[in-house]
Amino acid sequence: MNIQIPPRDGDGYLLDMNEWTPEIGRAMAETDGFEMTDDRWEQVLKAREYYEQHNVVPPIRKFSKYIDVDKKDLFKQWMTGPMKPISKYGGLPKPTGCV
Repeated sequence: MNIQIPPRDGDGYLLDMNEWTPEIGRAMAETDGFEMTDDRWEQVLKAREYYEQHNVVPPIRKFSKYIDVDKKDLFKQWMTGPMKPISKYGGLPKPTGCV
């Protein structure tokens, strides 16, 4: 993938979330060595949808209910706190609180 990734902060989040595109999100994941499966990508898009409706990155409990997936399954699938990579590769702000 030969996409120019916009500037990111020390944690890998875009400095300007308005520069995000799906191609940039996938390039960020690839650059970070993170495999973006179809399920993971669908969750990234759902988080963006939630953000557009509520103007906040959802906490994991609300997000798991929003997409109707058990939060334990999300942790297994992402192998980490799921909202961090979901928001990072979705071009969203860093999540706060319980992620």
